[in-house]
Amino acid sequence: MDIVVLGGGAAGVCAAISAARGGRKVLLVESQGCLGGSRTATGVDTFYGFYTPKRQERIVGGIPWEIAGQLTHANAAFERTNTYGAGTGITYDVEMLKVVYEQAVLASGAELLYHTYASEVHVSEGLITGVLLANKQGLTEVSANVYIDATGDGDIAARSGAPFEKSDTNELQSLSTIFFMANVDTAAAKLVSHQKLAAKMKEANRSGQFVLPREEGSWHITPNPGVIQANMVRVSGVDATDPYALTLAEVEGRSQTREYVRFLKECVSGFEQAFLVGTSHHIGVRETRRIIGEYRLTEEDVVEGRKFGDGIACCGAPVEDHGSGKDTRWVYVSDDGYYHIPYRALVPQKVNNLLVAGRCLSATHGAQASARNSAQCMAMGQAAGVAAVVSLEQNVQVRSVSTGLLRERLRSQDVIL
Repeated sequence: MDIVVLGGGAAGVCAAISAARGGRKVLLVESQGCLGGSRTATGVDTFYGFYTPKRQERIVGGIPWEIAGQLTHANAAFERTNTYGAGTGITYDVEMLKVVYEQAVLASGAELLYHTYASEVHVSEGLITGVLLANKQGLTEVSANVYIDATGDGDIAARSGAPFEKSDTNELQSLSTIFFMANVDTAAAKLVSHQKLAAKMKEANRSGQFVLPREEGSWHITPNPGVIQANMVRVSGVDATDPYALTLAEVEGRSQTREYVRFLKECVSGFEQAFLVGTSHHIGVRETRRIIGEYRLTEEDVVEGRKFGDGIACCGAPVEDHGSGKDTRWVYVSDDGYYHIPYRALVPQKVNNLLVAGRCLSATHGAQASARNSAQCMAMGQAAGVAAVVSLEQNVQVRSVSTGLLRERLRSQDVIL
């Protein structure tokens, strides 16, 4: 293989597509039985980050915009104003996104492998020489010239010896179990504003009849009539790289889901005859490992809307910090409403043929709480895939890739910089 991409979420999909379109032999490895990660298996059915919140300017193009267009063309997506004012989101049918992602990956020429984990990484003199894959056939080692870690948790970077951190504050962001309800009278439910919904949650907690850890969660309509998606559950104090803690979090997430469903049915108009139709395949994780790269994106960079000479993606999403309390911290981007994610934030220290893409980028806790949005994860993936191709063309380490050529190549692929 020329390039192996580990992780088939939003970042990994676009990394594999862009690398394969560059004429390279690519293997995409995914632990689940579908592509999309948090966008599908976790039930987060909306792409955020395509638009700036204030000016509603589209700042992400390229492969991510292609994907959004394919969903819209299939009548499986629509644009929706975000409850919190984080910018227009693109809400889609989760099952259709699984298919669209698969078709795009396979059409690019990349090879796809499901139900497989990267269990071990072999390194020699600063280079990854192979990755040991674990699946039903046992253990198989694959090798490539360049590796892209799109696992979300930075598994490959960590196992290769690249430095990382988990939190530069007191805690990691909380986890959430997404759930879907059907037979909702959405017209009646919409009459209850988000402010009124939050007030009802507070009142429910004070009554002692409910235990709702998060008091400002939200729900929204989906492409399917009468079906809504709810993001209300909050499981705090969990390091999701600890499988025992993660197991307990899954149990707690489903327990909280039952409580929120009961609250909605008993306290919110429009939900009286509704019922739970499903929870996410696994709990949603916002933050675990963040690599220490050639540059560390900071919350100050985000808020001040800083631009970089090696910028490979634009982001206008506010800092959305889900702590352990009942509320969420929001901080908006100033200036013209967006900042750059620099290529250096995708380049781990100490390992010379590895790139990362997605929420494990090199960033502080606050900056990651903005840059982790789906459109940006896809954009980082496309950039990592193109950078891997350029490094092979130039026969240089990934950290030595010409960022001028990289940005030129990205612009030729309709990426907005």
